[in-house]
Amino acid sequence: MDIGKATVADVEVISIVLGEIEGYYGGEPVPGDLGQIRAALFGECPVATVLLARDGDEVLGLASYSRLWPAAGADTSLYLKELYVREHARRRGVARGLLAGLRAEAAALRCSRIEWTADSDNPSALGFYAALGVERHRGKVFYRAVL
Repeated sequence: MDIGKATVADVEVISIVLGEIEGYYGGEPVPGDLGQIRAALFGECPVATVLLARDGDEVLGLASYSRLWPAAGADTSLYLKELYVREHARRRGVARGLLAGLRAEAAALRCSRIEWTADSDNPSALGFYAALGVERHRGKVFYRAVL
């Protein structure tokens, strides 16, 4: 398995995986809009970066992240927005590989930490993070304003 940054040539497969993510969360499994993906990841002002886990030409999963500032003091943090492993590739170390890739990215970007959220009704994700030894942060409450 190889972990690497997505390129503009990966827009179509990212679109397909985004549709799978929507289905996973109970929505319609419709692929993401190619133009929106291209603009968000490879446009004039990219808002996120995607790491892809691959086995040869097959994409097994993805991790989407952005940098946040400030973190602690004037530090920068890496914010993991989405960690997703395709159903047929689960329990094969893909998520661990993607998180290792994120750690390497965070170190290269001189980030002081990696942060993320997990749905409280997703026991497999919560169990996975607990198995990694990552403690749940109890000092924050998540809010969302829909525009």
